[in-house]
Amino acid sequence: MQNDFNFCPNCGKQNIKNVKMRKWACPDCGYTLYNNVATAVGLVIADSDGNVLFERRAKEPRKGFLAFPGGFVDPDETLEEACFRECREEIGVEPVSLKYLASYPNSYEYKNVLYKTCDVFFEAVMPENAEFVAQKSEVLAFEKCSVTTQKIIDELPLAFESARKTLSLWLSLKQR
Repeated sequence: MQNDFNFCPNCGKQNIKNVKMRKWACPDCGYTLYNNVATAVGLVIADSDGNVLFERRAKEPRKGFLAFPGGFVDPDETLEEACFRECREEIGVEPVSLKYLASYPNSYEYKNVLYKTCDVFFEAVMPENAEFVAQKSEVLAFEKCSVTTQKIIDELPLAFESARKTLSLWLSLKQR
């Protein structure tokens, strides 16, 4: 996937070139459009028994696969604000606290455009007796999975590899 444009968005000519998936440059008018990385957040929410909350994705990309609650960071929003907002929107509950876990690069293909992302993960503590309410446009269902071994992580139908890496790290931290 090249993310090619047919026309320069500035002058409209057809000479715009994709330069190493990093930027587009128009030799006719000198316009440069950078393909900057988008930032997304994901939250590892686990109960005291080590069961991790997943969402079954309701839309593409990777519809039907498992993902953490989370999403893209909005302009002028901090990572933490995005975590709280995404939880309110997708699961109907705001975390009590957040703890940074890790960040990993990811590729997110949507409607034939490949977005490069930096996925930032937090461990979230939820209020006691929280009742989750799925945002129907984003979440088909909630699933709790016991994540106690790397073999379990390897077999989960996760939507994104960055989530798998995060679960592996999370498990290693829990086993210390």
